[in-house]
Amino acid sequence: MEIILKEDVINLGYKNDIVKVKNGYGRNYLIPTGKAVVATPSAKKVLAEELKQRAHKLAKIKADAEELAAKLAPVSLTIATKVSATGVIYGSVGSIQIAEELAKLGFEIDRKIISVEAAKEVGNYTATVKLHKEVAVKIPFAVVAEESAE
Repeated sequence: MEIILKEDVINLGYKNDIVKVKNGYGRNYLIPTGKAVVATPSAKKVLAEELKQRAHKLAKIKADAEELAAKLAPVSLTIATKVSATGVIYGSVGSIQIAEELAKLGFEIDRKIISVEAAKEVGNYTATVKLHKEVAVKIPFAVVAEESAE
């Protein structure tokens, strides 16, 4: 079935995208939760008119995302965490820790738009921040052993 997304849905699409999904996913989850509506011909016409009227707003949102991406591009993070004697991290470093480190630098980034493979060892990794459907920035980060206070 074809639906029109009313908000960004991770791994599916962005607001105002027309996507195909399985009937059960659309009827049992997306439509009842208000994340989407059925893409009828009249709904598609309404969407086209709305997009035409909002084109300048969308351009500003994209420009803001590009500006933030330019500020984030030179950023490199160092995350200190507890490490065993063999160099393996207790737990893992994921999007939550990266969002916290960015917040310390003054960037309020939602952890849901940060994608990263969980870092389970000391080393260098890369996280991707999807600021807009056409704007993404890669942030390198290093995981280092936390200095023990002994």
